[in-house]
Amino acid sequence: MAGLLIVVGSTSGNAQLVSDVLSDEFKEAGYDVDLFEDGAMDDAALGDRDLVLICTSTHGLGEMPDNIDPFYQELAERTPDLSHLRYGVIALGDQTFDDTFCKAGRDFDALFARLGAARVGERLEVDACTQPLPDDDALDWMKEWVTLL
Repeated sequence: MAGLLIVVGSTSGNAQLVSDVLSDEFKEAGYDVDLFEDGAMDDAALGDRDLVLICTSTHGLGEMPDNIDPFYQELAERTPDLSHLRYGVIALGDQTFDDTFCKAGRDFDALFARLGAARVGERLEVDACTQPLPDDDALDWMKEWVTLL
């Protein structure tokens, strides 16, 4: 099976919970999974990867979570060629923040696409107002996502 890097952006712990649950599920399915929770772009070793899952919440009024903002900023500044990558996005947000709902996930999605990576499937957007257990939606999404790989 392929290796999978899960990029985790979490402030309150929901995206971390989702990433941990998905990591276990992917491992049971035979994937070699690494979690990337903070660090520089080179620490993620994107050049050695072919499959990335971004799982991030949105902080404040549309900001990246503090733990992955440096990674996002460095990617945006250095603009590496990611055309060898396939990726998926799980974005967590709160619809009461209308203009910035799931903004961090949407921003990551747009950045990876701009850098040449190919998104697999649709982006999952989980609303904290209607789904208090985001890992349930993420597990359902994952089951479909792996069929597209």
